[in-house]
Amino acid sequence: MTQPLRVVAVSGGLQRTSRAAALCQHLMDLIGEQLPCDRHLVELGQVAPQLAGATWRSQLPASVEQELAAVEQADVLVVATPVYRGSYTGLFKHFFDFIDQDALTDTPILLAATGGSERHSLVIDHQLRPLFSFFQARTLPLGVYATDSDFLDCRLHNEALLERSRLAVQRALPLLELARRVEPHASSAVAAA
Repeated sequence: MTQPLRVVAVSGGLQRTSRAAALCQHLMDLIGEQLPCDRHLVELGQVAPQLAGATWRSQLPASVEQELAAVEQADVLVVATPVYRGSYTGLFKHFFDFIDQDALTDTPILLAATGGSERHSLVIDHQLRPLFSFFQARTLPLGVYATDSDFLDCRLHNEALLERSRLAVQRALPLLELARRVEPHASSAVAAA
């Protein structure tokens, strides 16, 4: 029997009502409409106090270690970050600095970002794709970028963005289906043997 897909989303937003978290949740919900999955959202704003002062993974408390392990064991990742000075937030990068460099090999990753205007929309291709290329992850072909005006009460309401989100998930389905059939991180286990 095929296990539910483990979908983990990481929101780089620092606020509790974060647009990045809302975008992550929306994308996870769309995946959940297509495939049976277990969903988990990591909100970096919630772990920031324990994360920000650490230099080594061994310095992190168990609660942050659990979030890192969830990311490393995910079948699929959804990541979204607010754009800060033309890139992802420093806390977002700091979190991924603790991820084992081989843990995300071949993991499908749906990239997303939020920003104040359309002028930052290339952050997905110019910042996020290279970051996850380092991990040898499979960044999915279509990213989702949302501006402040695409949200109403921290919920997506722009029909063009809703359609792009649906299309991003539809185009990702072949890889997500494959991730369900293959033992998670089988390539990592083979490499370690």
